[in-house]
Amino acid sequence: MSIRIPVYRPDLSGNEQAYVMDCLQSSWISSKGRYIPEFETRFAERIGVSHTTSVCNGTVALHLALVALGIGPGDEVIVPTLTYVASANAVAYTGATPVFADSTADTWQIDPQDVARRITPRTKAIMAVHLYGHPCDMDALQALCRQHRIFLIEDCAEAFGTTYHGRHVGSFGDVSTFSFFGNKTITTGEGGMVVTNDRTIIERARHFKGQGLAAHREYWHDVVGFNYRMTNLCAALGLAQLERAEQFIARKRELAQRYRQALRGVPLQFQQDAPDVGNSHWMVTVLVEDAADRDPLRRHLARAGVETRPAFSPVHTMPMYAARYQRHPVAEDIAWRGLNLPSYPAITDAELQEICDLLRGYHAGAVQPLQA
Repeated sequence: MSIRIPVYRPDLSGNEQAYVMDCLQSSWISSKGRYIPEFETRFAERIGVSHTTSVCNGTVALHLALVALGIGPGDEVIVPTLTYVASANAVAYTGATPVFADSTADTWQIDPQDVARRITPRTKAIMAVHLYGHPCDMDALQALCRQHRIFLIEDCAEAFGTTYHGRHVGSFGDVSTFSFFGNKTITTGEGGMVVTNDRTIIERARHFKGQGLAAHREYWHDVVGFNYRMTNLCAALGLAQLERAEQFIARKRELAQRYRQALRGVPLQFQQDAPDVGNSHWMVTVLVEDAADRDPLRRHLARAGVETRPAFSPVHTMPMYAARYQRHPVAEDIAWRGLNLPSYPAITDAELQEICDLLRGYHAGAVQPLQA
């Protein structure tokens, strides 16, 4: 079966080609060039933080943030189990232990009450992952971190453009990270950003990301560092994308609203917005009533050429993290019932209508569920 309507497609119709061609013509294609500092500066201004440093993808951004905080063997970091696996893997890279917490049933974000139950003397940080573009309860998580004197890390991979009480996510944590993979709201192809308002943290991150190069001596390295730098080519793409960020975010919010309106009366559950938040709706996600119906519905859409994705599998159920049996019932319920719908800005009205018609027809019994 061929895909006519993908779950995501980046919009590269702005200055992307011109800026990348400028890199090629100038020969500045690696980790130096004018687009890197310009992208970092403009990004900091856009989300309201003091310091940024660009990296080669979102996963290494998380790893670098953890390293900059000094997190390592013997430490614990509390993460939501309902997230992309990179959130937990980055903790494991440092030698620390990811400790999983359940989700809230309405917003699908990490549950602060469950987080509180999992804090131990070994806990060094809480990682707030803003899932599918909705922010976590940052007031509650900040209060826990102050009470226990631990770090707050924000994983904003899916939340560029998301606000909480009027502030952009990424500005609440001790350190925060973003991803610019091809399916993110703004993309550099592959890329990420570490952001913070703490000068010491950003200096440590910059030191480690460039092979631990000493500041005042050429080819002298004083820590075991990493090669996590972003290329000028990627930054050129990012700058062009950033120029149209408001357009992308507005379109995503429009798409989410139109899905809700068109699917009224259909037995699908949408993510609920908490008060005083700005959901960027990175990926419109719905829950079917019965988990057994999720995959047949996906096959029905695929047969019509519409691509979907399952919601993230809870990380605590994956083999490398499942040695100790755990139950996180809310996260498990969301994961097994959830699917992502096509959510890219350039989707046409006709394509959106077709998707909604297919969903309505399936649930009205106009088609027979496909068997595996």
